[in-house]
Amino acid sequence: MAKYDYDIGILGGGAAGLTVAAGAAQLGAKTLLVEKEKKLGGDCLHFGCVPSKTLIKTAAVYRQIKNAEKYGLPGVDVPPVDYRDIAHRIQGVIDIIQKHDSEERFCSLGARVEFGNPAFTDEHTISLNGKNYSAKSWVIATGSSPDIPPVEGLDKTPYITNKEIFSLNNLPKSMIVLGAGPIAIEMAQAFCRLGTNVTVVQRSGQILSKEDKDMADIVMEVLKAEGVKFHLNSKVVSVSDPGSESEVRILSGDRQINLRAETILVALGREANLGGMNLENIGVEFDKKGLRVNNRLRTTQKHIYAAGDVTGANQFTHAAGYEGGVVVTNAIFHLPRRVDYTYLPWCTYSEPELASIGMNEKRARAGGLEYSVWTEEFKANDRALAEGEGIGRIKLLLDSEERPLGVQILGLHGGELVSEWVAALSGKVKLSTIAAAVHPYPTLGEINRKVAGALLSKKIFSEKVRKGLKFFFNFKGRACG
Repeated sequence: MAKYDYDIGILGGGAAGLTVAAGAAQLGAKTLLVEKEKKLGGDCLHFGCVPSKTLIKTAAVYRQIKNAEKYGLPGVDVPPVDYRDIAHRIQGVIDIIQKHDSEERFCSLGARVEFGNPAFTDEHTISLNGKNYSAKSWVIATGSSPDIPPVEGLDKTPYITNKEIFSLNNLPKSMIVLGAGPIAIEMAQAFCRLGTNVTVVQRSGQILSKEDKDMADIVMEVLKAEGVKFHLNSKVVSVSDPGSESEVRILSGDRQINLRAETILVALGREANLGGMNLENIGVEFDKKGLRVNNRLRTTQKHIYAAGDVTGANQFTHAAGYEGGVVVTNAIFHLPRRVDYTYLPWCTYSEPELASIGMNEKRARAGGLEYSVWTEEFKANDRALAEGEGIGRIKLLLDSEERPLGVQILGLHGGELVSEWVAALSGKVKLSTIAAAVHPYPTLGEINRKVAGALLSKKIFSEKVRKGLKFFFNFKGRACG
């Protein structure tokens, strides 16, 4: 039997890699964790989820102060923001969380941590900083980076991505955002609220293109009302840097438009971090999207697994953590466990938030499914009105047998509200149970009970039921009008 230095080696110290490392080490497997950056935590901690949500909160508070009169308070003359103070707060939040994702903590769990750029020398061995390390099993969890499109002139023009945006020295006076996915929309709204003149350029006819158009359009209208400008169905032709401002030339229909801004934010998707690892020489297959894996997250080398953004499948931190758990079950316990994304939730943290689980109408139509839609508006929710945030709706999709296919929630704290549906759909809870459950009043969560009860109300308060009750109990019917 071959001897290896480690039972399991993990490449990448983000959400997926840390989940595998913590689980494997605590279960007694000799574990090696390799991270190319100087600190653990991955893109989510340093350049993604954590800094973006911190920035979004800061921008929301700033907007509330400027709109104090909306809440019956005296108007306030608010000075401009100093982005250096915001960047300092963002780094402070990262530093607090970093303690949980530190080398010392993982060493205390039993995992050895090394930093550097690894490359496979054979299917069980990597070369790192002049040394070789072998492992019986490997996990590739190297994450993703911003995808930079081959736009004419972009390579000669200054631009930023999510890796630079949270540590700027000053607030840009103007910004052109290329792309309209979740990162693009979150940053467009946040920077607009802080005082930047923001323009969004999108290739397709809607923002947040994976979402249902009716929900995405409401988000866009909110951003428009706040001052964000949009160019949909627009192709970026070229980019240049003529001087004080960068220029972006776009083609909208048959009309060419020249846009100018101090800063260009490129937010056009992600690409898997696979370069330099020598994967092509050890039989691990991949393409532009990411690593090829089966439903047990094995690559084309059965002892090499992959999890997180590097697979190109579901590029969310919570998906990476979930996949890390699947890898631990397969690689450490050697129990066959498959991934199941049926009820994987996701959320865009605009205001209002747009959260989803399961199928939306776009996916249901693509799958050729028959479905019905049940909705409730946030403007009918007492707590939303008290908060001054009545924009949005919840949308429940049912199949032909009136079983839930999915839920979308556009509204205040939509990401929190969808968690009830995570438990309900994953646990196969009946709609009648949700409708009968007592929710505290007044809460936003009542909207979940109300939409679940809408279908039941239609049945209970039907003409057939009324006739039956009249027959058995001699009810006299309406007392008014």
